[in-house]
Amino acid sequence: MPIHYGSKELHFQTISSPLATQIPQAVGAAYKLKLSGSQNISTCYFGEGAASEGDFHAAMNFAATLNCPVLFLCRNNGYAISTPASEQYRGDGIVRRGTGYGVDALRIDGSDLWAVYTGVLEARKRVVDSGRPFLVELMTYREGHHSTSDDSDRYRSASEIERFRKIAHPVKRTLSFLSERGWWSIEDDKKFIETEKSLIMAALERAEKLPKPAVEDMFQDVYDSLTPNLIMQRDDVLIREK
Repeated sequence: MPIHYGSKELHFQTISSPLATQIPQAVGAAYKLKLSGSQNISTCYFGEGAASEGDFHAAMNFAATLNCPVLFLCRNNGYAISTPASEQYRGDGIVRRGTGYGVDALRIDGSDLWAVYTGVLEARKRVVDSGRPFLVELMTYREGHHSTSDDSDRYRSASEIERFRKIAHPVKRTLSFLSERGWWSIEDDKKFIETEKSLIMAALERAEKLPKPAVEDMFQDVYDSLTPNLIMQRDDVLIREK
């Protein structure tokens, strides 16, 4: 998908669309790091909805029994697309599952910048020092829709969203923290937003003027050598383009 970025240089694995497949993959990467004697660790991000998949449980068990240096970061924002957390589980969130698998775990206010920084920093340190997995559950809220095809107004009230904006919005909380100490101001924030908007619009205008990539380019970054079925698909697309 177009927003699934990755970078080999930065050791950032490309995001995959299938739900929860990245969790056992992260454990496998961590096991490889362990066998190679590296001091690096593997980090995996997922939501509470993905934690309902079997891949999550298999990954947790493998990580625990094989002592893999992997940091699990679960962002619990209350909704798995339109499914509320109350319909995802009956237990005490995701953090308790770590205990069940013998994995140390921590729950953090995911809307508190400093709590997240401090908690994740400590969790990473423990993974590095012990060589064992660690699970962090970040409790937050999804203010917007899940995607452009999702209408969250159909399954939650406007008052619920407004309550979050008033008492827990992470950007507003951080702005208040900085403003109280004289490090930033509402005026600074407005200027910053306007500057960034201008930069984004300028980038969009430049991108719109660029020539579109060739259709066959979409087949080039899947495998080192194209498989027979991809060759057939590519040829079929090229015939249709003509």
